[in-house]
Amino acid sequence: MTTEKINKEYRENRDNNEDIRNDENITQDNTAAEETTAEETKSNKSQQETGSAQAEKEPEETNLKARAEEYLQLLQRVQADFDNYRRRTVQEREESAKYCSMRLATGLLPVLDNFERALKAEGEDLQSFRNGIELIYRQLCDVLEKEGVRPMEAVGSQFDPNLHEAVMQEQSDQYDDNVVIEEFQKGYLLADRVIRPAMVKVAKN
Repeated sequence: MTTEKINKEYRENRDNNEDIRNDENITQDNTAAEETTAEETKSNKSQQETGSAQAEKEPEETNLKARAEEYLQLLQRVQADFDNYRRRTVQEREESAKYCSMRLATGLLPVLDNFERALKAEGEDLQSFRNGIELIYRQLCDVLEKEGVRPMEAVGSQFDPNLHEAVMQEQSDQYDDNVVIEEFQKGYLLADRVIRPAMVKVAKN
């Protein structure tokens, strides 16, 4: 083999190797371009999805803000109504405490008028005066009864420390032990509550 032939084969091999390398470079460039395009497509798709999610989220946030504002206004109205109710209740309670005795006082005024007339009466005998006083007494009892005030019936009942106040004891064969035999001062109830216990004498065997 001559030198010229060897050089010719060398040049042909070199040219073939360069062609192969060029083909490989072109393939790599195409692959890189395809990968870049895929990444760009993926990025664009991700951006579109993000934008779509944000677009869906914005109306939801707006609705939440509107609902929160509505609840706040409702709470403020309820608070204002409660404050007004509390002030009105306090005022009504104060007025009730201030005028709670008005009905009783109104009922006692005619009794007071009759006492004044009895004191001004002249030239009447003792019996007429007594009759007038008894009339006033019955009128006063009626007024108190209308207000729920009633006297206790103590004599003959068993002694009860919740109802009676024993100021004396007396030996007695006519009554059982601890029976009220005499009343010195009447006791009174208001509805079912004792407002004054009866002052009594109790039998002792």
